[in-house]
Amino acid sequence: MVEALHDAGVVVTGAGGGIGAALARRFAAEGARVVVNDLDAGRAKAVAEEVGGIALAGDASAVVPDALDALGGSVDVYCANAGVAFGGDSLDEGAWAASWDVNVMAHVRAAHALLPGWLERGRGRFVSTVSAAGLLTMIGAAPYAVTKHGALAFAEYLSLTYRHRGIKVHAICPQGVRTDMLAATGSAGDLVLKPTAVEPEDVAEALFRGIEEDRFLILPHPEVAEYYQARAATPDRWLAGMNHLQQKWEEMR
Repeated sequence: MVEALHDAGVVVTGAGGGIGAALARRFAAEGARVVVNDLDAGRAKAVAEEVGGIALAGDASAVVPDALDALGGSVDVYCANAGVAFGGDSLDEGAWAASWDVNVMAHVRAAHALLPGWLERGRGRFVSTVSAAGLLTMIGAAPYAVTKHGALAFAEYLSLTYRHRGIKVHAICPQGVRTDMLAATGSAGDLVLKPTAVEPEDVAEALFRGIEEDRFLILPHPEVAEYYQARAATPDRWLAGMNHLQQKWEEMR
């Protein structure tokens, strides 16, 4: 058990299923008071009832004020988990705009709302569900890959700027996770992500190990660290390997 999380006020966005629901369950098991946020009111209510939490339906970008009220004025942990994934690489401006708004700007808005209180108290924890796509990339999903890079960059910025003032930041970067989002990735996901996919509960456990060890980068798939190193050390070789995957995928379509 992580003692600091007992009776902590925790918000998890996109918690109606998948990774978000697993995070809500895991925080509740630690004795935290959990706000379950999701666009789908029915799913938020179901998970909240399961964990003894509080359901707040609606846009993740606007949940902080209501969450503060629900938790008695203080949020100790904020899990920016809600995300969207659009396939394709065409200039679909609607997909790009939605991806930026949910995958990046919702994190920025939450931090803007929470940081004053956290800095005044000298403590707070921001958990960003990014994706290995934020460290590497993903074929066939330009808006997703690019905005997940943005989410990682923002988490890094928060950590390097505020860690000396008591703010803890964690970036969760899994590859495939057995969720509805994975099922929606189609043949690209089948090729790249499905073979090594883990359960949402595995992601939650990886986060809690990272919290105990005070680590920024949470890798439910440890091999991602090697891929990330290879990408930095030999970028042309890495890009050639990714292009090989792209060609293999094109042959499957």
